[in-house]
Amino acid sequence: MGDHQTDQQAVKVYKALGEPTRLKIALLLSKESDLCFTAIGEKLESVAGSTLSHHLKQLTDSGLIDSRKSGSYIHYNVNREVAEKFAPYLMA
Repeated sequence: MGDHQTDQQAVKVYKALGEPTRLKIALLLSKESDLCFTAIGEKLESVAGSTLSHHLKQLTDSGLIDSRKSGSYIHYNVNREVAEKFAPYLMA
C-alpha cells in the first residue's frame, strides 16, 4: 500500500475520472495540450459552460490536469506524471 497522501490522490483522480464527461476531457487533453476553456468547450459540444467549469475544477483539484493563465485565458494540460502513475490509460 502507498502512503496516505498517495492514496488520497489516487481516490481524487479515480473519482474525477469516474464521470464520463471528465474522462472525455482528460482524454482530449492527453492528445492535445495547452487547450483553453473555449477550445475544450467547442470540442465537447454538448457540455454547458458552467458544467465544463465544474468538471475542469474537479480534474485540476485531483492533480490530473494543470492550468496556467495567459492573459485572460486559462490553458489546460494533463499532468503527465500524475497520469502515468494513476491513469496510464490516458497516455496510451
